[in-house]
Amino acid sequence: MIAHPTRSAMDRITKETTIEEILDKFPDTVKVFMDFGVPCLVCGEPLWGTVEEAAEKYKVKLDDLLAKLNRIVQENQ
Repeated sequence: MIAHPTRSAMDRITKETTIEEILDKFPDTVKVFMDFGVPCLVCGEPLWGTVEEAAEKYKVKLDDLLAKLNRIVQENQ
């Protein structure tokens, strides 16, 4: 079982972080996912699982996605 960071402790997004956790804590990251071709999360298409799973499913470079997501996290702290 993969341990996920708690919402209060999440200061860095990893490949194991769930999409739900990210969107809950950092709603500004929706645009990053959309820019990478991940479905419109705000339009009601459910996307659950980890960042790594989404990257694999949508053929996205994981390192690039994580870098942009973490940039948003740093900007919001």
